[in-house]
Amino acid sequence: MGAARVVGLMLVVVGGVLLWTGMKARDSLSERATELLTGRNSDTTTGYLAGGGAALVGGLALLVLGGGRRR
Repeated sequence: MGAARVVGLMLVVVGGVLLWTGMKARDSLSERATELLTGRNSDTTTGYLAGGGAALVGGLALLVLGGGRRR
């Protein structure tokens, strides 16, 4: 397994954890109150969701496309 695929696997794991954390934070009582009052999620929750999604997509791309042999 090449270095790109190892990094891709690590990004997939980190992205999944960040997405899970963001989804759990989104369901909390304080987050619901913030969303009710302001109409949007807090910056921290948005960061977890966006960062997790980006890491997951980037990691999947590295797993699928990375590590090919160069000729």
